[in-house]
Amino acid sequence: MSYTTSIKEEISQIKTTKSESIAELSGFIRNNANYYNGTLTLTSENKITINRIKTFFKYLYQLNVQEKVIDNLNFSKKELFCLTLDNIDSFILKDLGYLDEKNKFLVSPPNYIVGANEEIRAYLRGVFLCVGSINDPKTSRYHMELLINTPEEAVFIQKLLNIFALNAKILNRDKGYMIYIKEAEKISDYLKILGASKAVLYFENVRIYREQKNNTNRLNNCEQANMDRIIQTATKQLEQIEIIEKQESLDLLDDKTKETLEYRKKYPEASLTELAEIISLETGKKITKSGLNHRLRKIKDLAEALEKIVN
Repeated sequence: MSYTTSIKEEISQIKTTKSESIAELSGFIRNNANYYNGTLTLTSENKITINRIKTFFKYLYQLNVQEKVIDNLNFSKKELFCLTLDNIDSFILKDLGYLDEKNKFLVSPPNYIVGANEEIRAYLRGVFLCVGSINDPKTSRYHMELLINTPEEAVFIQKLLNIFALNAKILNRDKGYMIYIKEAEKISDYLKILGASKAVLYFENVRIYREQKNNTNRLNNCEQANMDRIIQTATKQLEQIEIIEKQESLDLLDDKTKETLEYRKKYPEASLTELAEIISLETGKKITKSGLNHRLRKIKDLAEALEKIVN
């Protein structure tokens, strides 16, 4: 079962009040229905979703709706569940905010459909049930989308989403308009709005795991970069020491600097901090990282001076 299917099946179990049922059914039929010559046709790839829609018609309007299975022309599923309501009373479609007083498609639903936050949540739930999808958070990117047919409905739904500060955006596509959210936290909030608590828990667990893994990778990369710098610096210092030794010029260094030179040769992979601690421990004479760096700079300056003479 896909993540989107699991979400739809979870929210299809939510109990609703009458006003919430009207709002959810409105969101579904306004973004799913095919209405022609008094016949309303609704389809879904999900059996549980189509049963919920049947329940709404029975509960709200005492309609016993029959379903049938038809071929899915999208080839995404073997079956497509279809509800056909012949000679449906126009009052029902007006009540659901689908038709206006002239029996024309209503550009946007009346205010009473989404009069309060709970009705808004229900409307958004109905929209998601028919045209929504969310990537499994285990995949490479976070993405929620709703594919809407008309620009007016797309803008209306975007406004509803952004009442909850979801930062939803719209893209114009060849076959309609895509409303999308890409921020992980916003998608999680969207799932909470739909009432998909199990889906939220799964999403958050995966998101936290991914963030921890990414943080670990960043730390490992940072540590590797630091190690590369340490090795590069130490290698350069060893090259400088080699120049001084080849020119038999060790006596040009003071005793403390010669001591540092020997310790660098002995511990070529140690960082400055580690080397300072080693020298302090083994000689019993405290030396700081800054003091050690000062001695190494003397080695560097002498090596560069010798190189100029030789060349």
